[in-house]
Order: sequence, then structure tokens, then C-alpha cells
Amino acid sequence: MRARTGAVRVPKSEITRAKTVPPRRRFTPTEAIEDAAAFGWPASETARLGDWRLRATGGWTQRGNSALVIGSPDLPPAEAIDFVEQWYRERGLPPAMSIPVPLFQRLDDELTRRGWTAKPITVVMTARLADLRLPPPGGVSLAASPSAEWLAAVSGRKGSLPDSALGVLTGVPEVRFAEWHDERGTLRATARGCVADPAGRWLGLSLIGVDEQFRRQGLAQQTIAALVDWALTLGASDAYLQVEQQNEPAVALYTRLGFTQHHVYSSRRLLAP
Repeated sequence: MRARTGAVRVPKSEITRAKTVPPRRRFTPTEAIEDAAAFGWPASETARLGDWRLRATGGWTQRGNSALVIGSPDLPPAEAIDFVEQWYRERGLPPAMSIPVPLFQRLDDELTRRGWTAKPITVVMTARLADLRLPPPGGVSLAASPSAEWLAAVSGRKGSLPDSALGVLTGVPEVRFAEWHDERGTLRATARGCVADPAGRWLGLSLIGVDEQFRRQGLAQQTIAALVDWALTLGASDAYLQVEQQNEPAVALYTRLGFTQHHVYSSRRLLAP
């Protein structure tokens, strides 16, 4: 028999009843994008609970330290939640889940009843690369690894970066770090792009940031344009990004560029009493 853990041999003399197990259902488009995005943000430690991905990265970012809810956990919901809680507590981390809604709204509602805290809703936006409205990527440089200056700039906007962060940022085969410098050579805009899903379809964009005094000058668009040009050379055809729903200026910018909302997900954590 083909089991999830590999081939298993059972003597015919011990078989009393058997039936064919149907194939697992295919992912919905929402689940497929979440699965692709998980490849672009690789956690330090991962485990599987059915189709769910359990991820731990020393507490750095919700994406790197939460169970991604897609497909089936192969357990009743209550048992699956208990498993997640135990798995994260064994690692000294607060149990956390990232839940596409309304696809898994019942699970999200159950976590509310169990006292899990809700973080701001995240919007997943997508676009065909060919449809994006972008300027020429003038003055943007791309590197296969982040410079010390790039890391310092991101740290200044997002908070300190632990050692585990570098593994997340660089732990994919195809990744580029975009930089734009002013006339004095000072780094003013950054972004990260990767093509990490097995099919090579998706450009994942993240950590798009511009110094406050240089905003509204098109620098974010130029860094995105440079990463799009790079991804096209790899054969990618689509892009995704994740942004907090409450960050209205960023959502409006990405909408102007041609991104549309594909779905949202709920970020949940069970904090210690």
C-alpha cells in the first residue's frame, strides 16, 4: 500500500476488509497560491499535518511561525488544533495559524471560541506580469544576496533581524534583492523578489520599502519593475504579494499597478494567559 510515509506491506492473511481510498482533492486556487507563497518564505523548521504546513523560525514573522491551513489535516478539527498547540509549545513559541477566509471560516470561528487572538487581516494580491503598469526600472540594482546596507534598511523599518531571518530571506534557489540609491550613494528603496514554487510560475514580492522622505517618487514601482524583468527571464508569468488590509496606501498603490485582491487570510495566535 502507498501510505503518506511511504510503501507499507501487509500480509494478505491479515487483511479482513479493504477498499480503494480516493485521491486527495485538488487545492482550490486560493490554497494553490498559499502553497506557492510558502515556498517563497521558507521556515527554519517545518512539519506536515496532512496538508497543513507547520512552520517555526524562532519567532520571526507570522508567516515563518504559523501553521498554514490548506487542504485537510487528516484529523478532526479539534484534534488538529490540539496538535498545533502542542507542536508550537514544544518549541517555546505561541501557537499560531494562517487561515484563508472565508474558505476556512468555521476553523477561524472555532479559534475565536477557544480564545485565539486575531491579528490584522492580510490581503493577498495577484497580477499577471504582462498586465502590470510599471515604469522603467532605472537606477535599480539586483543582487543574489542581501547586502549589509539592505539588511540594515529593512531592519530599520521592520525591527531587528535575528539570525534566522537570513535563512528565510535567502533560502530559495531563485531570489533577488533590489536596491535604489540616491545621488550620494545612500540606499533609499528596497524590495525582495523570488521565484520559488515548483512550477516556476509565481514571482513573490516582499519587503518593499522606501525611506519616508523619498516616497511618492515612484521608487517602489521601479524596484518592482526590476524584479518583474528578472522574473520574466526565468519564465514566471504571475506575481503575488501580501499586505495588511489596514495599510490602505500600500493597497491603493498595488491596485494602481494592476494587482487585484485574490483573497484574504486571518492570522491567529494563542497567547499565554
